[in-house]
Amino acid sequence: MRVGGVTVGGDAPLAVQSMTTTNTLEVEATARQTAALAAAGCDIVRITTQTSAEAKALGEIKKVLRSSGSTTPLAADIHFNPKAALAAADHAEKVRVNPGNFADSKRFAQRGYTDAEYQEELSRIAQTFTPLVEKCKALGRAIRIGTNHGSLSDRIMNRFGDTPQGMVESALEYLRAAESKGFQEIIFSMKASNPVVMLQANRLLVDALNRHGTPYPLHLGVTEAGEGEDARLKSALGIGVLLAEGIGDTIRVSLTEDPVKEVPVARALAGWAQARWQGGKAVPPPLRPFHWERHPASPALYETIVIGGQEPVKVGLMAGDYPHPRQAGGRETPCEFVLGTAPDSKFHILQAEELLAEGRKLARQLEQAGDRRPIVLVWDARRFKQDDIGFLIEAAVQMGGLLVDGIGDAVVIRSILPAQRVLQLAYNLLQAARRRSFKTEYIACPGCGRTLFDLESTTQRIKARTGHLKGVKIAVMGCIVNGPGEMADADFGYVGGSPGTVNLYVGKEMVERAIPTAQAEERLIALIQHHGKWVEPEKSHTLRL
Repeated sequence: MRVGGVTVGGDAPLAVQSMTTTNTLEVEATARQTAALAAAGCDIVRITTQTSAEAKALGEIKKVLRSSGSTTPLAADIHFNPKAALAAADHAEKVRVNPGNFADSKRFAQRGYTDAEYQEELSRIAQTFTPLVEKCKALGRAIRIGTNHGSLSDRIMNRFGDTPQGMVESALEYLRAAESKGFQEIIFSMKASNPVVMLQANRLLVDALNRHGTPYPLHLGVTEAGEGEDARLKSALGIGVLLAEGIGDTIRVSLTEDPVKEVPVARALAGWAQARWQGGKAVPPPLRPFHWERHPASPALYETIVIGGQEPVKVGLMAGDYPHPRQAGGRETPCEFVLGTAPDSKFHILQAEELLAEGRKLARQLEQAGDRRPIVLVWDARRFKQDDIGFLIEAAVQMGGLLVDGIGDAVVIRSILPAQRVLQLAYNLLQAARRRSFKTEYIACPGCGRTLFDLESTTQRIKARTGHLKGVKIAVMGCIVNGPGEMADADFGYVGGSPGTVNLYVGKEMVERAIPTAQAEERLIALIQHHGKWVEPEKSHTLRL
């Protein structure tokens, strides 16, 4: 299918997307940022369109860009406002709607729906969505049906829960309404800040579309990934594993940084995937694609530590790779065991460069044979000479791709890089894959025209105050759209409420409203303390095993 002059899906190259963070009403600034994204290699640029006024500004932005010779397609980002979507379709080559809030206002209401009542709800949705479908059909526009974990409608939540299945059903409701009008220019996305949920939702969607009989392009992304290496690992893990499985047509890497910095990471992922596909590097399907379960393994003693069973995944080094492996990582990233070169019959020690493919094969074989020996994953990364984005992508896919599916009881990365760096990467992969938590996790949105404060600097300040809290998840969200829904599994939330104020959350519950921004960080710390999650920094620098 086409989004303006860009082909998405089929045999077309992977398209890279990003999103502006300027106020859409500031036409010149938004046009400049759009042009900068395009110059960096972005194929499609998404722009916040909250109201009809932003939709009108979108038209002015497009005029500025086209007058300068830019042909980059624009996507309008819509939440809560069907009228804005209709107005935006006059200008944008693609309109993104969130099926969780396009025709629904979330009330977190609990109720049971009879089948007749549920059908009435679907009819109401179709009535709201159909005008946009008909206009996009007449104008040759595309629609992205973009489901986000945590921002599902009350109707879906009551019947399916906040689950990958619920995410898929939410999108399919809108697909049925579109197809009933003969419209098929649709791109889907299933996004979550948790890579495990993101992977399962996309696999479920692909399965549903295969059974449906009509293929549609998929947009991949791990939303609210945050910033720095953690965000890049999360994104590479979620997006890269699906690309390795042959899933995905367009991608966006979401970073709480200048959006231009997203593009090289996405380009690297796209180039990596294209090279794999052209090289015929097939990956066998995951053992359990639609739900998470740890690969069964009986505990066994290695030297003086237990590996397998219900023990957390252990991190080690290979004997001979470093002069003093046990002291290599220091207090924060310790080497927990040293793997010898001799076979050990109590374990399956799998060493490979293409670890994802071999690990999936091994896990399937062991399960079929009823073999419950623990698996030690050894990724041979000695071919990588630099600690760069290519190395991170391969690490996220080769090792992270197994961890995120519950495979692996201990991990070793063989590398020419310093031992402390290798151990740090292994622990970061465990955290990204939700297999082990050894530091604070941040769920931070990348920002857009709705953002009510400087996300990047605010996130950095909050990290400086809370970065020592092991196992705590903190969301930093720029506005209510990316608030209680998008930060679905955070422990605490810091959310823009209105200009100059912040709302604080515990889970999805708002507990403090309209706090002046100058006081919000201290109140967040007090909230964490009140809930017993605070420890003083000097007591938490050492990794607790």
